[in-house]
Amino acid sequence: MRAGHLIRTTLLLAAIAAAITACGRRPTTLDTPHAASERARREAEQDNRPVPPARDKPAEDRPFILDSLI
Repeated sequence: MRAGHLIRTTLLLAAIAAAITACGRRPTTLDTPHAASERARREAEQDNRPVPPARDKPAEDRPFILDSLI
């Protein structure tokens, strides 16, 4: 009977740990929307295509407390 409780508790803790680490952001793997739009504008200017509208500069990027878990 104790083995069943141990396995259930272990699986529950593993699920909680997986859920918590999924809340963070992996640093520098993707461009921000602002950086991606700036790159698209530069590429469009170089290729003589219509330039997409400029995006407003985002507010300061503040890291989230769970980001360090990733």
